[in-house]
Parts: sequence; structure tokens; C-alpha cells
Amino acid sequence: MEKRQSSKENQWLLLKSIQFQLRHDFVENSIFLVHKVGASLVRFIRGKGGSTQREIEDEMGVKITIPSSKEEDSVIIKGISMESISRASEKIHTIIDEAVKSQNLDYSHFISLPLAIHPELVDKLVNFQTSILGISDSCVDEKMNSDSNEDTSENGGEDQKLEKGTDVPVELNVEGDSEQVKVNPTQIPLVSYAPKTSKASTLSDLGIEKSIFIKPKTFHLTVLMLKLWNKDRVHAAIEVLQSVSSKVIEALDNRPVSIRLQGLNCMRGSLAKAGVVYAPVEEIGSEGRLLRACQVITDAYTKAGLVLEKDANQKLKLHATVMNARHSKRTNRTRKVQFFDARGIFKQYGSQEWGEYLIHEAHLSQRFVFDDNGYYHCCASIPFPETCE
Repeated sequence: MEKRQSSKENQWLLLKSIQFQLRHDFVENSIFLVHKVGASLVRFIRGKGGSTQREIEDEMGVKITIPSSKEEDSVIIKGISMESISRASEKIHTIIDEAVKSQNLDYSHFISLPLAIHPELVDKLVNFQTSILGISDSCVDEKMNSDSNEDTSENGGEDQKLEKGTDVPVELNVEGDSEQVKVNPTQIPLVSYAPKTSKASTLSDLGIEKSIFIKPKTFHLTVLMLKLWNKDRVHAAIEVLQSVSSKVIEALDNRPVSIRLQGLNCMRGSLAKAGVVYAPVEEIGSEGRLLRACQVITDAYTKAGLVLEKDANQKLKLHATVMNARHSKRTNRTRKVQFFDARGIFKQYGSQEWGEYLIHEAHLSQRFVFDDNGYYHCCASIPFPETCE
């Protein structure tokens, strides 16, 4: 009995030893392929609950190792044949390509012309924001009612009188079985009725809140949006910007360029349902030098393969965004609010004089990351002429 048990134990130990040896040999004979995909794309390769990763591994007979740190941007494909690894690699390339073109992957960088470098402009933006957020609800209602051309009726004039608050004397008649009680109206205190409650009675109801205002210290003009999902593409983008410095200066005729910001305009929607409110940009002198310089930058990035096709084909319209509904932190049960009522804002600030400002430089800016001065992290920059030669 003891011999049989000992024999079974030896067989189990031998089998375990063989299995370990097989795993060891498999690792030693594996082929590795490293993909530098970037931390922002790892989630697409992993899939929900790891489903996409498992599907590739099972179908191709490979093992995919995904980095656990956001600082690492490499995915390792491991297999015993080049064919299986190549098929897995092609699948990952397809996933990355689809993710990059979709709205599920946000832009990571952009070429900006910083305006927050001008303290006086930052102060104007701060005052603009605090002034609007400081408007009382009653003031907002008054502005909105006077601007609105919707939901009007034939008796609108009478309604407006009541909304301002009307003092109304009340006469009380009480009739009983045998007597009638009358009250002298002059002896009854006047009752002041509260104004009707408007649908747009608060800033919140209008969709106006602090989060939709552009942070003054990040104020800028956007030249080009970029999706740089790994370190190699960021380094390439840095080199592209630095390489076109002389061409940009040439497009500017080696002279300073200034812009004027005046008034407000609306993008994506009507004033009642505004998506973006911006200050229109006008080049001082109207020579088109600034747009030519921006086109030099765009062409260089397009040639380097760092620009999505849809972005490369868009016509550049320089504008300085001051409010954007997409930044709203308010949510309802189903979706994010994508607009706000800007009619009152346009009535008060539609002709705002923001001033004239020199463009000092162009940045390769990283979104969602900020330097000590409060502006977007600068990966690289090129200077613009500040004096005439």
C-alpha cells in the first residue's frame, strides 16, 4: 500500500517537473514583438473587462502583456510563430487605427498661439466671468424676457405688468343666511404678488456655470488639433514645429503680427442654445500674414503624417473661445448638457472691446497638463518676430 502511494507521488512529481520544463522551453523559444501604442490606447486593446485582449490571444495563439503603468507605452506580443504574432500585430494595428479616428480618443495636443501672456487681457476675462456669474436671478430674468422673441402671446403686455409686481386691493364679501358682511377695501393692506416664475429663472437653468468659461490663464488661439498617442509621435511633433521656425518667420515677412479681439460670436447653435461663444479675431493690417504662417505649420504636420485627414482638410478660422458648453460639469440623468442660453450675455457683452495684442510665439501644447504659469504644458515653441528688421 505504501509502495503504491509512493509510486503515485513520484509520478505526480515527475509530471509536475515535465510541465514546468515545457513552460520553460516555451518561454525560451518565444518570439517577442513590442508595440509602442501609448497609454491612452491601451484600453482599446484590452477591451471591456479584457474581452478584446482575450479574443486576440485565443484566436491568434499568443500572449499579450499590457503595461500597468501610465508611464509605459509598450504592448508586448509573445508567441511561438512569426505568423501568429504578425496576425495579432495586424489586429492591434486595426484597433488602434479605428480608435484614433473615432471620437472615443480625445485630442492630446494642439498648436496654440498663447494670449494669456497678456495680463490686461486675462483681467478682462476674469471680469467678464465674475460679472456674468454675479448677475442676480431677477436681472437674468429681466434680460432674458426682453430679448426673447419666442412664446409670445396677444396679452403679453398685461402679463409683463403683473410680472413686475402689482399692488392689488382686495374686497371681501361674506354672505350668510340673514346678513352680508362688507369690508371697506381702503382698510385692507395692499398685497404685493410675487412675479411669475420664469422657466429661465436661474443661471443654472440657462446652462450657465463656472465650468463652461475658459480659464483666463489658458486663453489662446488654436491652430491645429493633434492626437499624439505615444512618445515617438510627441518627439516627432516637437521636431516638426522646430523645423518650420524659419518658414513661419518668412511667412510673417519677418515682421511682428498683432490681432484685435472685438465683440462676441456664436458657434454651434443659436444664441438661445449656444454651444461655443468666442471673440472674433482680426489681424491688424488685414494682410493675411498670420493665416499664412499658420498654414505653414499645418502643412508641415500634415506632411509628417501627424494630422487626421478630416483635420487637414478643415479651413482654419482663428477664434478665441470664451465659453464652451462641452466643458460643463452639470449632468442630467441621460446626457451632458451641450448648450446654454447666451442671449443675455450677448445683450451685455456683444460689442465688448477686448483689445489689440501681439502674437509672441506658437506652442506645441499638451492638453489637460499645465505649467506653473497656469498655461498648457509647452512641449516646444517657436518665436514670432517682435521687432521689424
